[in-house]
Amino acid sequence: MSGLQCLASENIWFDKQRYDEAEKCFYEGANGPSTHQQQERDVSAILQDIAKSRQNIQQSINGAKTTLQHAKGRQPKRQHRNSSSHGDQELVSRMKSLELENQTLNKVIESMRAALQKLETRVAVLEKTPAAAAVPSAKAAPVKQVNGDDDDDDDDDIDLFGSDDEDDEAERLKKERIDAYTAKKAKKPVLIAKSSILLDVKPWDDETDMAKLEECVRTVQMDGLLWGASKLVPVGYGIKKLQINCVVEDDKVGTDILEEEITKFEDFVQSVDVAAFNKI
Repeated sequence: MSGLQCLASENIWFDKQRYDEAEKCFYEGANGPSTHQQQERDVSAILQDIAKSRQNIQQSINGAKTTLQHAKGRQPKRQHRNSSSHGDQELVSRMKSLELENQTLNKVIESMRAALQKLETRVAVLEKTPAAAAVPSAKAAPVKQVNGDDDDDDDDDIDLFGSDDEDDEAERLKKERIDAYTAKKAKKPVLIAKSSILLDVKPWDDETDMAKLEECVRTVQMDGLLWGASKLVPVGYGIKKLQINCVVEDDKVGTDILEEEITKFEDFVQSVDVAAFNKI
């Protein structure tokens, strides 16, 4: 038999797909199940569980519907009517209570609106007459002082709504009262702003004569300056600084002027610092 005859008798090429499938199965059996097949099996198992769950849920729903239908069939129609009428009565009562509450709230809102309107009116009047509102009660004192020597009958004789002469007299009295009030305000003492300052005066070294340094500091004199108590505070390495207190008038003496005057003693003073500053 020749080679062509042998090939002609073989049908392997016609069944190649079957042989390939057999080879695939052989290798899968040797290497274990493939990942794809395993995933398909897991998915099919999950789908089966979902189908079972749906079936159980559907059965539960059907059972609940059947139970409700039986319960509704057993209840008499009269009881249903009574329950519906009771619900309507409850709804009507709640609506009435809401209406009463709404009326009460409307009354409260109206009262608040009226009070707010009165307040706005008063504010507008006060804004229009600021001079009358700003007049202190002290203005009444000079009036009594001017009219204190006159009799009560003289006060009664003043008629602000009379003739032009009476108007001139009233204007004169008003001017006298204003002048008296101005004079009284001018006699009041003016408040002077003062401050208490604590200064740290540092020497050059431990050999500096601190008594002489303090004496130099106290020689600084100016209007509005008053020196107070002092003490020596250790700084370190045997060096002490002079801590001195003073009271100054804010309009006349400032910290810059004090520092400038004290640092003029260059032989004793190295620097001046403000340790504390308090208003009096």
